[in-house]
Amino acid sequence: MNKKKIFNDPVYGFVSLPYEILFDLIEHPFFQRLRRIKQVSLSHYVYPGALHTRFHHALGAAHLMGEAIDVLRSKEVGISEEEAKAVSIAILLHDIGHGPFSHTLEHSLVNVPHEVISLKFMEQLNEEFGGQLSLAIQIFKNEYPKKYLHQLISGQLDMDRMDYLNRDSYFTGVSEGVIGFDRIIKMLAVKDGELMVEEKGIYSIEKFLIARRLMYWQVYLHKTVLAAEQMLVKTLTRAKELACQGQQLDVTTSLAYFLYQDFSPEDFAAKPQEMLGHFARLDDYDIFAALKAFTAHDDPLLAYLASSILNRRLFRIELKTQPFTGNYLAAIRQKTTTEFGFPESWLDYIVFGGEESNHAYSTSKDEIRILYKDGSVLPMSQVSDFGLQTKVVRKYYLCYPKRALPARD
Repeated sequence: MNKKKIFNDPVYGFVSLPYEILFDLIEHPFFQRLRRIKQVSLSHYVYPGALHTRFHHALGAAHLMGEAIDVLRSKEVGISEEEAKAVSIAILLHDIGHGPFSHTLEHSLVNVPHEVISLKFMEQLNEEFGGQLSLAIQIFKNEYPKKYLHQLISGQLDMDRMDYLNRDSYFTGVSEGVIGFDRIIKMLAVKDGELMVEEKGIYSIEKFLIARRLMYWQVYLHKTVLAAEQMLVKTLTRAKELACQGQQLDVTTSLAYFLYQDFSPEDFAAKPQEMLGHFARLDDYDIFAALKAFTAHDDPLLAYLASSILNRRLFRIELKTQPFTGNYLAAIRQKTTTEFGFPESWLDYIVFGGEESNHAYSTSKDEIRILYKDGSVLPMSQVSDFGLQTKVVRKYYLCYPKRALPARD
Protein backbone atom coordinates (compact mmCIF):
# COMPACT_ATOMS: atom_id res chain seq x y z
CA MET A 1 0.00 0.00 0.00
CA ASN A 2 1.35 3.42 -0.96
CA LYS A 3 1.33 5.56 2.17
CA LYS A 4 3.02 8.62 0.66
CA LYS A 5 -0.32 10.21 -0.03
CA ILE A 6 -1.17 13.47 -1.79
CA PHE A 7 -4.04 15.54 -0.46
CA ASN A 8 -5.69 18.70 -1.72
CA ASP A 9 -5.40 21.49 0.81
CA PRO A 10 -7.58 24.58 0.16
CA VAL A 11 -4.78 26.87 1.32
CA TYR A 12 -1.67 25.31 -0.29
CA GLY A 13 -3.09 23.17 -3.09
CA PHE A 14 -1.77 19.65 -3.62
CA VAL A 15 0.65 18.65 -0.88
CA SER A 16 2.23 15.31 -0.06
CA LEU A 17 3.26 13.18 2.90
CA PRO A 18 6.97 12.38 2.50
CA TYR A 19 7.15 9.63 5.14
CA GLU A 20 4.97 6.57 5.52
CA ILE A 21 4.85 6.90 9.30
CA LEU A 22 3.05 10.22 8.88
CA PHE A 23 0.23 8.42 7.12
CA ASP A 24 0.10 5.77 9.84
CA LEU A 25 -0.09 8.44 12.54
CA ILE A 26 -2.82 10.32 10.67
CA GLU A 27 -4.83 7.09 10.43
CA HIS A 28 -4.61 6.54 14.20
CA PRO A 29 -7.82 7.29 16.19
CA PHE A 30 -5.92 9.79 18.35
CA PHE A 31 -5.24 11.91 15.29
CA GLN A 32 -8.58 11.32 13.56
CA ARG A 33 -10.20 12.86 16.63
CA LEU A 34 -8.78 16.22 15.50
CA ARG A 35 -11.33 16.19 12.67
CA ARG A 36 -13.94 16.81 15.36
CA ILE A 37 -12.25 19.76 17.06
CA LYS A 38 -12.63 23.22 15.56
CA GLN A 39 -9.46 25.20 15.07
CA VAL A 40 -10.89 28.53 16.21
CA SER A 41 -13.56 27.41 18.67
CA LEU A 42 -16.76 29.48 18.35
CA SER A 43 -15.38 32.03 15.87
CA HIS A 44 -17.89 30.73 13.34
CA TYR A 45 -20.55 32.59 15.36
CA VAL A 46 -19.00 35.74 13.85
CA TYR A 47 -17.24 34.37 10.74
CA PRO A 48 -19.50 31.63 9.30
CA GLY A 49 -16.71 30.06 7.25
CA ALA A 50 -14.45 29.41 10.23
CA LEU A 51 -15.37 25.74 10.51
CA HIS A 52 -11.93 24.29 9.82
CA THR A 53 -10.43 21.87 12.30
CA ARG A 54 -7.25 20.99 14.15
CA PHE A 55 -6.91 18.17 11.61
CA HIS A 56 -6.57 20.70 8.76
CA HIS A 57 -4.08 22.75 10.74
CA ALA A 58 -1.86 19.82 11.68
CA LEU A 59 -1.58 18.68 8.06
CA GLY A 60 -0.82 22.22 6.92
CA ALA A 61 1.87 22.73 9.55
CA ALA A 62 3.49 19.41 8.55
CA HIS A 63 3.51 20.56 4.92
CA LEU A 64 5.21 23.85 5.83
CA MET A 65 7.75 21.93 7.89
CA GLY A 66 8.69 19.98 4.78
CA GLU A 67 9.13 23.25 2.88
CA ALA A 68 11.34 24.64 5.66
CA ILE A 69 13.50 21.52 5.73
CA ASP A 70 14.04 21.71 1.96
CA VAL A 71 15.04 25.39 2.20
CA LEU A 72 17.50 24.82 5.04
CA ARG A 73 19.05 21.82 3.31
CA SER A 74 19.53 23.92 0.16
CA LYS A 75 21.59 26.29 2.34
CA GLU A 76 23.79 23.41 3.47
CA VAL A 77 22.22 23.03 6.91
CA GLY A 78 22.91 19.46 7.96
CA ILE A 79 19.53 17.83 8.56
CA SER A 80 19.62 14.05 8.33
CA GLU A 81 16.70 12.02 7.01
CA GLU A 82 16.06 10.74 10.52
CA GLU A 83 15.92 14.31 11.90
CA ALA A 84 13.68 15.47 9.06
CA LYS A 85 11.27 12.63 9.74
CA ALA A 86 11.31 13.29 13.49
CA VAL A 87 10.64 17.02 13.23
CA SER A 88 7.81 16.31 10.75
CA ILE A 89 6.26 13.89 13.25
CA ALA A 90 6.61 16.43 16.05
CA ILE A 91 4.86 19.23 14.16
CA LEU A 92 2.14 16.87 12.96
CA LEU A 93 1.35 15.91 16.55
CA HIS A 94 2.05 19.23 18.27
CA ASP A 95 -1.67 19.97 18.83
CA ILE A 96 -2.94 16.43 19.36
CA GLY A 97 -3.58 17.21 23.03
CA HIS A 98 -6.20 19.89 22.37
CA GLY A 99 -9.60 19.28 23.94
CA PRO A 100 -13.06 20.31 22.73
CA PHE A 101 -13.16 23.81 21.21
CA SER A 102 -9.37 24.05 21.44
CA HIS A 103 -8.22 26.71 23.92
CA THR A 104 -11.69 27.68 25.19
CA LEU A 105 -12.22 24.75 27.55
CA GLU A 106 -8.55 23.98 28.20
CA HIS A 107 -8.85 24.75 31.91
CA SER A 108 -12.53 23.94 32.41
CA LEU A 109 -12.53 20.16 31.98
CA VAL A 110 -9.04 18.82 32.65
CA ASN A 111 -7.01 21.83 33.86
CA VAL A 112 -3.90 20.47 32.18
CA PRO A 113 -2.16 22.45 29.39
CA HIS A 114 -2.69 20.95 25.94
CA GLU A 115 1.09 20.75 25.41
CA VAL A 116 1.36 18.35 28.37
CA ILE A 117 -1.45 16.19 26.98
CA SER A 118 0.12 16.28 23.51
CA LEU A 119 3.30 14.88 25.01
CA LYS A 120 1.35 12.12 26.79
CA PHE A 121 -0.30 11.17 23.51
CA MET A 122 3.07 11.13 21.76
CA GLU A 123 4.53 8.89 24.45
CA GLN A 124 1.59 6.51 24.10
CA LEU A 125 1.99 6.47 20.32
CA ASN A 126 5.70 5.87 20.74
CA GLU A 127 4.93 2.67 22.62
CA GLU A 128 2.48 1.55 19.96
CA PHE A 129 4.94 2.34 17.14
CA GLY A 130 7.88 0.56 18.73
CA GLY A 131 9.93 3.62 19.66
CA GLN A 132 9.76 5.33 16.26
CA LEU A 133 8.73 8.63 17.88
CA SER A 134 11.61 8.82 20.37
CA LEU A 135 13.58 11.45 18.46
CA ALA A 136 10.43 13.44 17.68
CA ILE A 137 9.63 13.57 21.41
CA GLN A 138 13.17 14.66 22.20
CA ILE A 139 12.90 17.52 19.69
CA PHE A 140 9.40 18.42 20.90
CA LYS A 141 10.70 18.71 24.48
CA ASN A 142 13.68 20.83 23.31
CA GLU A 143 16.13 18.23 24.57
CA TYR A 144 17.88 17.71 21.21
CA PRO A 145 21.21 19.49 20.59
CA LYS A 146 20.04 21.13 17.35
CA LYS A 147 17.93 23.87 18.88
CA TYR A 148 16.68 25.16 15.54
CA LEU A 149 14.64 21.99 15.03
CA HIS A 150 12.62 22.76 18.16
CA GLN A 151 12.33 26.40 17.10
CA LEU A 152 10.64 25.25 13.88
CA ILE A 153 7.96 23.64 16.09
CA SER A 154 7.71 26.16 18.92
CA GLY A 155 9.09 29.67 18.54
CA GLN A 156 8.17 33.13 17.33
CA LEU A 157 8.56 31.96 13.72
CA ASP A 158 7.44 28.34 14.00
CA MET A 159 5.48 26.42 11.38
CA ASP A 160 2.53 26.31 13.77
CA ARG A 161 2.08 30.08 13.58
CA MET A 162 2.84 30.16 9.87
CA ASP A 163 -0.04 27.82 9.20
CA TYR A 164 -2.67 28.99 11.65
CA LEU A 165 -2.39 32.65 10.64
CA ASN A 166 -2.60 31.81 6.97
CA ARG A 167 -5.35 29.20 7.42
CA ASP A 168 -7.47 31.15 9.89
CA SER A 169 -7.29 34.21 7.64
CA TYR A 170 -8.43 32.09 4.68
CA PHE A 171 -11.43 30.51 6.43
CA THR A 172 -12.59 33.62 8.28
CA GLY A 173 -12.12 35.86 5.25
CA VAL A 174 -10.12 38.34 7.34
CA SER A 175 -7.55 39.52 4.79
CA GLU A 176 -5.54 41.41 7.41
CA GLY A 177 -4.17 38.05 8.56
CA VAL A 178 -2.61 37.10 5.22
CA ILE A 179 1.14 36.61 5.58
CA GLY A 180 3.98 35.98 3.14
CA PHE A 181 4.66 32.55 4.60
CA ASP A 182 6.40 31.31 1.48
CA ARG A 183 8.87 34.20 1.40
CA ILE A 184 9.55 33.93 5.13
CA ILE A 185 10.32 30.22 4.78
CA LYS A 186 12.63 30.96 1.83
CA MET A 187 14.51 33.45 4.02
CA LEU A 188 15.11 31.00 6.90
CA ALA A 189 18.70 30.21 7.84
CA VAL A 190 20.66 28.61 10.66
CA LYS A 191 23.74 29.98 12.41
CA ASP A 192 25.35 28.67 15.61
CA GLY A 193 22.58 26.11 15.90
CA GLU A 194 19.76 28.67 16.01
CA LEU A 195 17.02 29.55 13.53
CA MET A 196 17.41 32.94 11.87
CA VAL A 197 16.03 35.02 9.02
CA GLU A 198 18.16 36.51 6.29
CA GLU A 199 18.11 40.31 6.18
CA LYS A 200 16.10 40.29 2.93
CA GLY A 201 13.17 38.93 4.93
CA ILE A 202 12.91 41.79 7.46
CA TYR A 203 9.83 43.39 5.92
CA SER A 204 8.07 40.05 5.57
CA ILE A 205 8.66 39.49 9.29
CA GLU A 206 7.26 42.92 10.09
CA LYS A 207 4.15 42.13 8.05
CA PHE A 208 3.87 38.77 9.83
CA LEU A 209 3.96 40.40 13.27
CA ILE A 210 1.39 43.04 12.30
CA ALA A 211 -0.90 40.36 10.85
CA ARG A 212 -0.67 38.29 14.03
CA ARG A 213 -1.62 41.26 16.20
CA LEU A 214 -4.59 42.12 13.98
CA MET A 215 -5.81 38.53 13.88
CA TYR A 216 -5.82 38.32 17.65
CA TRP A 217 -8.04 41.33 18.15
CA GLN A 218 -10.15 40.84 15.02
CA VAL A 219 -10.70 37.07 15.24
CA TYR A 220 -9.35 35.20 18.26
CA LEU A 221 -10.33 37.88 20.78
CA HIS A 222 -13.21 39.43 18.82
CA LYS A 223 -15.65 40.62 21.45
CA THR A 224 -18.60 38.53 20.22
CA VAL A 225 -16.43 35.43 19.99
CA LEU A 226 -15.17 36.18 23.49
CA ALA A 227 -18.73 36.46 24.81
CA ALA A 228 -19.75 33.14 23.23
CA GLU A 229 -16.68 31.32 24.52
CA GLN A 230 -17.05 32.65 28.05
CA MET A 231 -20.72 31.63 28.04
CA LEU A 232 -19.62 28.12 27.08
CA VAL A 233 -17.14 28.09 29.96
CA LYS A 234 -19.88 29.21 32.37
CA THR A 235 -22.22 26.52 31.06
CA LEU A 236 -19.67 23.77 31.69
CA THR A 237 -18.88 25.28 35.09
CA ARG A 238 -22.57 25.11 36.03
CA ALA A 239 -22.83 21.56 34.74
CA LYS A 240 -19.81 20.55 36.82
CA GLU A 241 -21.34 22.18 39.90
CA LEU A 242 -24.55 20.21 39.42
CA ALA A 243 -22.55 17.03 38.84
CA CYS A 244 -20.70 17.57 42.13
CA GLN A 245 -24.12 17.86 43.82
CA GLY A 246 -24.98 14.43 42.47
CA GLN A 247 -27.49 15.59 39.86
CA GLN A 248 -27.97 13.48 36.76
CA LEU A 249 -26.65 14.95 33.52
CA ASP A 250 -27.38 13.50 30.09
CA VAL A 251 -23.83 13.50 28.71
CA THR A 252 -21.46 11.03 27.09
CA THR A 253 -19.43 8.69 29.28
CA SER A 254 -16.15 10.46 28.66
CA LEU A 255 -17.58 13.91 29.33
CA ALA A 256 -19.16 12.58 32.54
CA TYR A 257 -15.74 11.28 33.58
CA PHE A 258 -14.40 14.85 33.66
CA LEU A 259 -17.57 16.56 34.94
CA TYR A 260 -18.12 14.30 37.93
CA GLN A 261 -14.50 14.40 39.10
CA ASP A 262 -11.90 17.08 39.73
CA PHE A 263 -8.49 16.42 38.25
CA SER A 264 -5.13 18.07 38.74
CA PRO A 265 -1.96 17.76 36.65
CA GLU A 266 -0.73 15.35 39.33
CA ASP A 267 -3.76 13.11 38.76
CA PHE A 268 -3.06 13.11 35.05
CA ALA A 269 0.54 12.09 35.69
CA ALA A 270 -0.55 9.37 38.13
CA LYS A 271 -3.01 7.60 35.82
CA PRO A 272 -2.29 8.77 32.28
CA GLN A 273 -3.65 5.65 30.57
CA GLU A 274 -7.11 5.98 32.11
CA MET A 275 -7.37 9.72 31.59
CA LEU A 276 -5.95 9.60 28.06
CA GLY A 277 -8.49 6.91 27.20
CA HIS A 278 -11.37 9.18 28.14
CA PHE A 279 -9.76 12.34 26.77
CA ALA A 280 -9.17 10.63 23.42
CA ARG A 281 -12.93 10.12 23.07
CA LEU A 282 -13.75 13.74 23.90
CA ASP A 283 -14.38 16.31 21.16
CA ASP A 284 -16.71 19.13 20.10
CA TYR A 285 -19.51 16.66 19.44
CA ASP A 286 -19.66 15.68 23.11
CA ILE A 287 -20.11 19.32 24.07
CA PHE A 288 -22.76 20.08 21.45
CA ALA A 289 -24.71 16.95 22.40
CA ALA A 290 -24.50 17.98 26.05
CA LEU A 291 -25.72 21.50 25.25
CA LYS A 292 -28.75 20.09 23.44
CA ALA A 293 -29.54 17.88 26.43
CA PHE A 294 -28.97 20.71 28.90
CA THR A 295 -31.71 22.82 27.27
CA ALA A 296 -34.26 20.39 28.74
CA HIS A 297 -32.59 20.04 32.16
CA ASP A 298 -34.56 20.77 35.33
CA ASP A 299 -32.01 23.37 36.38
CA PRO A 300 -33.29 26.59 34.76
CA LEU A 301 -29.88 28.28 34.84
CA LEU A 302 -28.17 25.43 32.97
CA ALA A 303 -31.04 25.28 30.49
CA TYR A 304 -30.90 29.03 29.94
CA LEU A 305 -27.16 29.12 29.34
CA ALA A 306 -27.21 26.11 26.99
CA SER A 307 -30.12 27.36 24.91
CA SER A 308 -28.56 30.82 24.69
CA ILE A 309 -25.41 29.34 23.13
CA LEU A 310 -27.20 26.94 20.79
CA ASN A 311 -29.58 29.63 19.52
CA ARG A 312 -26.92 32.37 19.50
CA ARG A 313 -28.69 34.54 22.03
CA LEU A 314 -25.35 35.84 23.17
CA PHE A 315 -24.69 38.14 26.10
CA ARG A 316 -23.83 41.76 25.62
CA ILE A 317 -20.12 42.41 26.09
CA GLU A 318 -18.33 45.64 26.92
CA LEU A 319 -14.59 46.11 26.41
CA LYS A 320 -12.42 48.72 28.11
CA THR A 321 -8.74 49.40 28.57
CA GLN A 322 -9.30 49.94 32.30
CA PRO A 323 -10.98 47.61 34.83
CA PHE A 324 -14.70 48.15 35.39
CA THR A 325 -15.47 49.89 38.67
CA GLY A 326 -17.25 48.11 41.48
CA ASN A 327 -20.12 50.59 41.30
CA TYR A 328 -20.68 49.94 37.61
CA LEU A 329 -20.61 46.18 38.12
CA ALA A 330 -23.07 46.49 41.02
CA ALA A 331 -25.40 48.56 38.83
CA ILE A 332 -25.36 45.95 36.05
CA ARG A 333 -26.04 43.17 38.56
CA GLN A 334 -28.96 45.12 40.04
CA LYS A 335 -30.41 45.86 36.60
CA THR A 336 -30.16 42.18 35.68
CA THR A 337 -32.13 41.04 38.73
CA THR A 338 -34.81 43.73 38.52
CA GLU A 339 -35.30 44.08 34.76
CA PHE A 340 -34.98 40.42 33.78
CA GLY A 341 -36.14 38.78 36.98
CA PHE A 342 -33.07 36.59 37.34
CA PRO A 343 -32.40 35.42 40.90
CA GLU A 344 -29.27 36.68 42.65
CA SER A 345 -27.91 33.13 42.83
CA TRP A 346 -27.48 33.25 39.05
CA LEU A 347 -25.44 36.44 38.93
CA ASP A 348 -21.97 34.90 38.97
CA TYR A 349 -22.95 32.90 35.88
CA ILE A 350 -24.65 35.62 33.87
CA VAL A 351 -22.89 38.82 34.91
CA PHE A 352 -19.17 38.28 34.79
CA GLY A 353 -15.97 39.94 33.70
CA GLY A 354 -12.35 39.23 33.06
CA GLU A 355 -9.41 40.34 31.02
CA GLU A 356 -7.58 39.33 27.87
CA SER A 357 -4.14 40.37 26.75
CA ASN A 358 -1.88 40.03 23.77
CA HIS A 359 1.43 41.33 22.51
CA ALA A 360 2.64 41.27 18.95
CA TYR A 361 6.23 40.46 19.76
CA SER A 362 8.21 39.33 22.78
CA THR A 363 11.75 40.43 23.52
CA SER A 364 11.98 38.40 26.71
CA LYS A 365 12.58 35.00 25.13
CA ASP A 366 14.01 33.70 21.86
CA GLU A 367 13.84 36.87 19.81
CA ILE A 368 13.68 36.55 16.05
CA ARG A 369 17.25 36.99 14.86
CA ILE A 370 18.26 38.64 11.60
CA LEU A 371 21.33 37.28 9.78
CA TYR A 372 23.24 39.80 7.67
CA LYS A 373 25.44 39.06 4.67
CA ASP A 374 28.59 39.83 6.63
CA GLY A 375 27.65 37.13 9.13
CA SER A 376 26.56 39.50 11.90
CA VAL A 377 23.34 38.84 13.78
CA LEU A 378 20.92 41.28 15.40
CA PRO A 379 17.63 40.71 17.23
CA MET A 380 14.52 41.88 15.38
CA SER A 381 13.82 44.54 17.99
CA GLN A 382 17.02 46.37 16.96
CA VAL A 383 16.50 46.35 13.21
CA SER A 384 12.80 47.02 12.71
CA ASP A 385 11.94 50.25 10.90
CA PHE A 386 8.39 50.62 12.17
CA GLY A 387 8.96 49.91 15.85
CA LEU A 388 7.77 46.59 17.14
CA GLN A 389 4.84 46.51 19.52
CA THR A 390 6.39 44.67 22.43
CA LYS A 391 4.17 45.91 25.24
CA VAL A 392 1.29 43.78 26.47
CA VAL A 393 -2.09 45.20 25.40
CA ARG A 394 -4.69 44.37 28.00
CA LYS A 395 -8.45 44.67 27.63
CA TYR A 396 -11.10 44.17 30.29
CA TYR A 397 -14.53 42.77 29.48
CA LEU A 398 -17.93 42.59 31.13
CA CYS A 399 -20.67 40.23 29.95
CA TYR A 400 -24.36 40.29 30.87
CA PRO A 401 -27.68 39.22 29.29
CA LYS A 402 -29.47 41.14 26.57
CA ARG A 403 -32.78 39.29 26.84
CA ALA A 404 -34.95 37.97 29.60
CA LEU A 405 -35.31 34.32 30.45
CA PRO A 406 -37.64 32.55 27.97
CA ALA A 407 -40.89 31.18 29.36
CA ARG A 408 -40.83 27.56 30.56
CA ASP A 409 -43.65 25.08 30.74
